[in-house]
Amino acid sequence: MPLSRPTIADVAQKAGVSIATVSRVLNGSSPVIPETAERVQAAVTSLNYVPHSAARTLASRRTDTIGLLLPEISGAFFQPLLRGVEAGVSEAGFDLLIHTTQPRTQGAPRRPLGEHNTDGLLVFTEGLDSRELTRLQDSNFPVVLLHQSSPQSLNIPIVTVENQSGAQKIVEHLIKVHNCRRIVFLRGPEGHEDSTWREKGYRAALKASDISIDPALVSRGDFDRNVARTSIEKCLADGLVFDAIFAGDDESAIGVILALRQAGLKVPEQIAVVGFDDSIFASTLIPPLTTVRAPTEQVGRQAVRQLVRTIQGEVVEPRLVLSTELVIRQSCGCHT
Repeated sequence: MPLSRPTIADVAQKAGVSIATVSRVLNGSSPVIPETAERVQAAVTSLNYVPHSAARTLASRRTDTIGLLLPEISGAFFQPLLRGVEAGVSEAGFDLLIHTTQPRTQGAPRRPLGEHNTDGLLVFTEGLDSRELTRLQDSNFPVVLLHQSSPQSLNIPIVTVENQSGAQKIVEHLIKVHNCRRIVFLRGPEGHEDSTWREKGYRAALKASDISIDPALVSRGDFDRNVARTSIEKCLADGLVFDAIFAGDDESAIGVILALRQAGLKVPEQIAVVGFDDSIFASTLIPPLTTVRAPTEQVGRQAVRQLVRTIQGEVVEPRLVLSTELVIRQSCGCHT
C-alpha cells in the first residue's frame, strides 16, 4: 500500500504551529516571525511537503512553464541574457516565470518557483543554495545552472562562457602590444565564479610574461561601477603605481574611467583600461572600451535548450562553455 502524501496538517504538527500559520509562510500572505517561519520551512523540507495545488500539477507533469532565478534584472549584463532566455523559451513553446532572489527579505526562504509551477528551472549564480539544489536533484526535477558550476556532490548541467582564456588574452594584449607591466585587476563579487576564472586568466598572463604578481594591484570591483570607482580612487590616494587596469567587467570599467578622469588622468594616454562582456554601452564610452565579447544572449538561449532537453528526458552535455572574443577599441591605446 503506497504511503500517503504529507498534508499541511502534518507540517503544522511537526512545526508546532497552526495550519493558518503554515499557509501564511508558504503563501507569503502576511508577516510571520522569522523563527516560526524557519520552523515551518524545516518541517516542509523534512516531510518533503508539496501544497495540494502543486500536487495536482505534479500529477499532470506539465505546466509548459520554465522558471528563471536571478539575483537581479537591472544592469546592462542581464539585458542580453534575458533576451536569450525569452527567445529560447518562446521557440520551445513554453511560458517564462522570473523571480529575483536578492536582496532577501527577512524570514525563512520561500520557493516561489519550483515543482509546483514550472517544468524546470534556470538558476543564475547564487540563485539557490546547495541544499535546495540537492533537494531538486533528489526529486529528479530539471535544473540548468548559468555561470556557476554544479556543487561537487551533484551533477547539474551548466552553461557559461570561457572566462579564463578571454581574460588572459586581454591582459596579454596590454602586455605585448602596449608594454604594460603594472596592471590592476578588479575582482567581481566574492565567490562569483566568473570573477574567479577571470582572475586566473589575469594571473596566467602575468606569469607567461614573467611579471611578478603584486597583491596590491588586485582590488575589489564587485562588477559595480561605484565599487570600482572607489577602489581606483583608493589606489591613487595610496600612491600605487600602475599603467593599466583590467576592470573585471564593463560595468566596473565605467567607474574606473570616471575615477581616472576625476584625478586628471587621461585614458589611454596615461592609463589603459579594458573590460569584459562587451555590454551594449562599451562601444559608446569615451574612449570606446577594449573588452572581451561574451556571448551572453547565446548563454540564455543555450541554457533553455539544455533545460528543455532535460525536461524531455534526454541526456545533455554536463558543461557547455561558449567561446569569448577579444574586441579591440581605443581605451587600451590602440587606434582602430
